[in-house]
Amino acid sequence: MIERIPFGSTGHDSTRVIFGAAALGSATEREADEALELLLDRGINHIDTAASYGDSELRLAPWFREHRSRFFLATKTGERSYTAAREEIRRSLERMGVDQVDLIQLHCLVHPAEWDLAMSEEGALRAAIEARDEGLVRFIGVTGHGLTVAEMHRRSLKRFSFDSVLFPFSHVIMQDTQYAPDVEQVLTTCRARNIAVQTIKGIARGPWGSKEPTAGTWYEPLHEQAHIDLAVHWILGEPGVFLNGPSDIELLARVIDAAERFTARPDEAAMAELAEEQRLSTMFV
Repeated sequence: MIERIPFGSTGHDSTRVIFGAAALGSATEREADEALELLLDRGINHIDTAASYGDSELRLAPWFREHRSRFFLATKTGERSYTAAREEIRRSLERMGVDQVDLIQLHCLVHPAEWDLAMSEEGALRAAIEARDEGLVRFIGVTGHGLTVAEMHRRSLKRFSFDSVLFPFSHVIMQDTQYAPDVEQVLTTCRARNIAVQTIKGIARGPWGSKEPTAGTWYEPLHEQAHIDLAVHWILGEPGVFLNGPSDIELLARVIDAAERFTARPDEAAMAELAEEQRLSTMFV
């Protein structure tokens, strides 16, 4: 079984692999059912979706009629203004057929101008706080992509007491000499304040470039189980962090397999060999 640890100060012990429900964005009902059966079978107890993930929230709705209590449920709003975010949060609950979500996250809050609006009196943060006060959500988080996200998360955590953060994290991206120090500072802050840390792009190989995509991820992923094992074990070797699974149902099973076998973080030599053999890149510029 996958280890469960406290998800920050929420009071919930989450599996260290979280189901990234972007995998359901364009899934059929049958594919969604297979994915959710996998979660139940393997004990995954935390689902992370978003209003912008296609049909994901709709695909989850039938399952929550029976299984809502088994999952910590997170969604996201990508809106920046108060009015639009307020409407989107309520629409997400309606689409999933639930009265409350455990975590609402300000989605991909990286651009400085968007940050300024979202954090203002007429911004999305106010809508999230209002939803929390009304009992529609329990906790509030912030997410982001790209090489400036850790810097922006540092700024966000100074502005508001977020309950969780989410950002790209892998051995190869932590070789970036500008990104890595910001991530380390975010990790230090989160540990000191008991803020949950979610990570993404853990099994990314690099951008698809001119290649024809062969998986449901927007990046080219690692495919071989041995390679996925190394990448997943390196991430889980960081105390207290969670790994959000890939937006591909087949790859999700391999990530779960890897996490179930985790015992220790691979050494630098093994990770350097993987990076060279698979030509790993950060994907971001």
